[in-house]
Amino acid sequence: MPSNWLIWEFSIRGDVMSFQHTTVLLEESVAALVTDPAGIYVDCTLGGAGHTLAIAGRLLSQGQLVGIDQDPAAIKAAREKLAAVQCRVHIVHANFREVDRVLSDLGLSKVNGILLDLGVSSYQLDTAERGFSYMQDGPLDMRMDPEARVSAYQVVNNYSEADLARVIHEYGEERWAKRIAQFIVVERDRQPIGTTGELVQVIKRAIPSAARKEGPHPAKRTFQAIRIEVNRELEVLRQVLEKSVDLLTTGGRLCAITFHSLEDRIVKQTIQNLAKPCTCPPHFPICVCNRKPLVKAIGRALSPAADEIENNPRSRSAKLRVAEKL
Repeated sequence: MPSNWLIWEFSIRGDVMSFQHTTVLLEESVAALVTDPAGIYVDCTLGGAGHTLAIAGRLLSQGQLVGIDQDPAAIKAAREKLAAVQCRVHIVHANFREVDRVLSDLGLSKVNGILLDLGVSSYQLDTAERGFSYMQDGPLDMRMDPEARVSAYQVVNNYSEADLARVIHEYGEERWAKRIAQFIVVERDRQPIGTTGELVQVIKRAIPSAARKEGPHPAKRTFQAIRIEVNRELEVLRQVLEKSVDLLTTGGRLCAITFHSLEDRIVKQTIQNLAKPCTCPPHFPICVCNRKPLVKAIGRALSPAADEIENNPRSRSAKLRVAEKL
């Protein structure tokens, strides 16, 4: 087992730590996920352990629950929050792209459900020292795994102007991407950009004042783009979706909660592709691919109800998609 994977199995009670996260689409996702109270379930993104705790509450003592996260703070908090549940629990410090190896090392081959709650947690956003927030000044970091080699500082200060513009345009869908990249390069030539506050000021100068008057915070899209680049989120997502389907038993469910259009598009397209039967060109007289659909979509994408959005504005863009293994 890799030395950087920390695994705990426990049944003792502990005090809940200060890792706080407002869980999104909690009831909807857990109800869709758990179909067998004696089954094996994986939460690939522990975060504040809200979903994980709710899943555990639906499982019998013979059920098993695997929680994965690359953030050590989430691991420590989950260990204590889940200490008193009746099912067997495994907490693993790893990136969720390693879900197949995690399960293999635990002696598990197939599972009944896998949950992906994507994006950044409330704890990470609200902790200025983690460098995710454009609302608080902190170091330019944005690493979900603090041990990762590349941080937002390296992206902002070392990427070429063309690469910066590409990242901000592709991952932030920012119309002013080229101009923001130009302003970043001019500023870092004067002195390195070291904090989130400094980057926000550069972005504000780059975006014309008329364009800043409407829409979200002017730095929102650029910060999203840099965070995605630092953590390779979209690349990892494509990998883990296909791995997850392979790991499901027949009738097992994959639930994915996304928070922006790029994530949702990947989840939607992956489910659609895996749900397709024949992939032969339309002009072929008979099927030669012998492909059968691997999953079926369960309902349409769900969004939070109005009262959840009111209580947690960060949930506004969330979508839940569910697929079942055939």
